[in-house]
Amino acid sequence: MSWEKFTKHYLSIEELDFALDISRMDFGEDYLSEMEPKMQSAFTAMAELEAGAIANPDEGRMVGHYWLRNAGLAPQPELTAEIESCLAQIKKIAADVHNGTIVGANGAFKNCLIIGIGGSALGPQFVADALGDPEADKMRLFFFDNTDPDGIDRTLASLNGQLGQTLSVVISKSGGTPETRNGMLEAQAAYQAVGLDFAKHAIAITGEGSKLDQVAVTENWITRLPMWDWVGGRTSELAAVGLLPAALQGLNIDRILAGAAAMDAATRSHKTNENPA
Repeated sequence: MSWEKFTKHYLSIEELDFALDISRMDFGEDYLSEMEPKMQSAFTAMAELEAGAIANPDEGRMVGHYWLRNAGLAPQPELTAEIESCLAQIKKIAADVHNGTIVGANGAFKNCLIIGIGGSALGPQFVADALGDPEADKMRLFFFDNTDPDGIDRTLASLNGQLGQTLSVVISKSGGTPETRNGMLEAQAAYQAVGLDFAKHAIAITGEGSKLDQVAVTENWITRLPMWDWVGGRTSELAAVGLLPAALQGLNIDRILAGAAAMDAATRSHKTNENPA
């Protein structure tokens, strides 16, 4: 009986090198058939979300992080153009950092300090740890991902004497998140303490016109990249939030996006027993 259940509930998608076995989960024989109408409703709701349905009625916002890995799915051509333009910017910034067009006060950047909170730091940190290779990475990534003073001090100690070759990326959609702002102020103070101009070592990823955006413009930071209101922090890994750190590290972001798009396609199947989600 267990073999029969295994063969019935084991899903393999060879082209994605992906397999899922739910045969040992505790559900009855009739459970999936009873849930099927709800599953079909979920598939319909998913299609509506991707087509641009308002998912946050209080704020009138769409939820469109799916479009980040397939810009052609965006419901408006302007959104498609924005996504594609941002991706091109990310690749250009990474290339300019790697080839020495963009440099710090003491030469080519070899470190990157990511300053964020929640998904704005945890996503990039996860990908860096999972896919990075210390022997091959083009830059070393460091993180301020909370307001623990000792943690910030330890990170800065690791960068002692290297801030002139350290690029800082400050990430906050609103630009007013206290934890991220505190981390930015700590970083600014550390650069200033050794006679360096933080602005010449800083990139902002934020909403257009936000407090952080205004600071970056006023202080003439290296550049700014967008965070759109239709991408939540916890789903922002394939926006500039995650793609810029990955590209700076030297990861192939086109392959990351292609893999995500392929899994998206697999999870849009309306055949429940063939849908890994």
